[in-house]
Amino acid sequence: MTLHNDFIERAISIIESAAKKDIPLRLMGACAVRVHCSEFRKILDSMKRSLTDIDFVSYGNCNRSIGSFFTELGLTQNERCNALHGRTRQIYYDNENGCVLDVFFDKLEMCHTIDFRGRLELDYPTITLADIFFEKMQIVKINEKDIKDVIVLIREHNVGSTDSETINSKYIAETLASNWGFYYTVITNFGKVRDFLGKYESLTADDQADVNSKLDKLLQSIEVEPKTVSWRMRARIGPRKKWYADVEAVDR
Repeated sequence: MTLHNDFIERAISIIESAAKKDIPLRLMGACAVRVHCSEFRKILDSMKRSLTDIDFVSYGNCNRSIGSFFTELGLTQNERCNALHGRTRQIYYDNENGCVLDVFFDKLEMCHTIDFRGRLELDYPTITLADIFFEKMQIVKINEKDIKDVIVLIREHNVGSTDSETINSKYIAETLASNWGFYYTVITNFGKVRDFLGKYESLTADDQADVNSKLDKLLQSIEVEPKTVSWRMRARIGPRKKWYADVEAVDR
């Protein structure tokens, strides 16, 4: 069994155990990409995209029960982080499997904020594909590992207006239509993803064309979506004013 499979199986086992206790827990990050991308997962392997941790999200009213639940599973908590940030984020260590478990509550607040309230029921055992897309594309200084995840996520799935094994372009467009800063980061990262397509030998010409075509479709949906007054006012200022939040480093 590969380390990737160890991480995925451990994550799914935790989510299933949480469900039995009525704790809504969903998988995020690179593990979520692998769960959804069975056909093109081999591209991630050829790109040497490794897994280093397991990321989850749950609702804020579960932050206390998560602590008890993870302790029952034999996980060790990061006492400092959980004491300081426990209402919004908790960190645990799975010493048996040698990985870090990061749990966010209600929102992912990094360069931009992704709000998961009312959305965890839309997919299982992961967050939705649109939210995985946002999780990666909200990073102002996006890493190559996240670009790899985005490429494979897009290669694997169609773009449409549903969350059922589809990247929901309608939700993405509506979300960005009220937040110029988030929009600007995502649109900028489109270009970075395209730039990397020709870098990987594992991506065939068909793979590259498919990803480019879907990026075009997403971009069209984003651009034609009517923007709010606040979006248009902020767009006039543009990147002359800082449009994203600094990410506070957490000692893991």
